[in-house]
Amino acid sequence: MNDAALNEELDVCGMTGTFYHNVDEKGRINFPAKLREQLGATFWVARGTSDKFIAVYSVEGWRDVLRQIKDLKGPQGEKMRRWICSGATEVTPDKQGRIVIPQSLRSYAGLEKDVVVAGAGRKAEIWDYSRWKQSDEAFDPAECEILEGLCL
Repeated sequence: MNDAALNEELDVCGMTGTFYHNVDEKGRINFPAKLREQLGATFWVARGTSDKFIAVYSVEGWRDVLRQIKDLKGPQGEKMRRWICSGATEVTPDKQGRIVIPQSLRSYAGLEKDVVVAGAGRKAEIWDYSRWKQSDEAFDPAECEILEGLCL
């Protein structure tokens, strides 16, 4: 498979893999090179909406999020836009591949020391290790009705 075909395949698959890292005393984590390559030189971190994790988006992925929430109606829509946008920040990895996770996001996700960076398709996720382990062990794909009819 040539490089162009491999890159196209990665785009179809999205972000994949599970990586184990630590938060240092300055609130930085070494972000996996594989995911940095897919996200680009600069990317966005925001509160996860389905659980207590940090969602990581490419610039284009973040634009997609903004497009999806811009037309949410009523007071709940306004609150959701505020909640999502106020908790988001753009990050640029340093020369060692580390990113600084703002204190507010570290507190939201309960990040203290051991973290998991997981590929999740169109985004990556940063989890507290204990919370990740608990969530992963509690999930049973056999009980997931959304998978019915798929050949996986």
